[in-house]
Amino acid sequence: MRVVVDVTPLSHERTGVGNYIRGSLLGMAEAASEEDELVAFAPASRGGRRAIEAALAGIEIEKWLLTLPAAHALRTAWSRAGRPPAERLVGRFDALHFSDWMVPPQRHGVRSTMVHDLVPLHHPEWVHPRTAALHGAKLRRLDGCDLVFTNARYTADDVAGTLGVPRERLRVAYPGVGPEFSPEGQRADLGRPYALTVATLEPRKNLGTLVDAYRLLGADELGLAVVGAAGWGEQPALDVPGVVRLGYTPNEELPRLYRGAAVFVYPSRFEGFGMPVLEAMACGVPCVVSSHPSLDEACGDAAVRVDPDEPEAIAAGIRRALAERDALVKRGRAHAARFSWRENGRVHLEAFREAA
Repeated sequence: MRVVVDVTPLSHERTGVGNYIRGSLLGMAEAASEEDELVAFAPASRGGRRAIEAALAGIEIEKWLLTLPAAHALRTAWSRAGRPPAERLVGRFDALHFSDWMVPPQRHGVRSTMVHDLVPLHHPEWVHPRTAALHGAKLRRLDGCDLVFTNARYTADDVAGTLGVPRERLRVAYPGVGPEFSPEGQRADLGRPYALTVATLEPRKNLGTLVDAYRLLGADELGLAVVGAAGWGEQPALDVPGVVRLGYTPNEELPRLYRGAAVFVYPSRFEGFGMPVLEAMACGVPCVVSSHPSLDEACGDAAVRVDPDEPEAIAAGIRRALAERDALVKRGRAHAARFSWRENGRVHLEAFREAA
């Protein structure tokens, strides 16, 4: 079957959503049969097209990338107008799987999309207004989809309960962990033992509370390395002794930072899944993670769970993770090993075939 996948989010620096899209495509390419044809599709700016091509390097997939000026405005207009159908741009297909960034019209074939989380609906104050608008436009049209994928059972339950999507149209495709995330390899040396967090600097990621917890530990005990680009909203105060701000870090640089860390801390208030938790576990790092139930599947029984709104709880969790390092690392590696991109790709392709 011919499957067209919207890869538009890969036109920007890759974080969680972009990494999921790339990993899913890699998994689909690995799980595909000789009769399957995979097409990466995106209307993007010139710079965005270059970023997409770089992200897809090494994946055996056909590319239909349209270079357009004012790409965002044109994608929005296309979604609203409902014409021309996507077939006019990419030819006949058996399934079209689209992202958060546009709602492309189509005449035939399976109509499929991905919902990473419902944060914009439950907590609009935690997302950028543009993100809320993009999600709102898409979520109003889910009833036209044959398939709605989520990356966690928690999110599938949320989509069913909040939006009324029938269970038979929902599929859970868990994220995978790439082979680069392993205990073997180079380790970052920041001059002292450090705790690591990986998150865009925005309200939902709750880094301000993490810094408050770090103050309770004291800079003499541990450093704190913060990986993540400046997002939006009030930025956390990171100008604190012992805190090292590393900014946006390309995916290929992350494994050495994970391996070098004494502990990984993820105090997010709400997640679709929490992929950095799996990555840290796969690299052999003990994890301290928010107790919000949206992170249960990412953690399994292999992390120290803490109240994300209590600095004292986070600080105590870090001390516990350091004390129980060996046991947590063993459980974490076993838990992370259960997740693969190939399985993610198999789930997607099987669902497309069933729906077709």
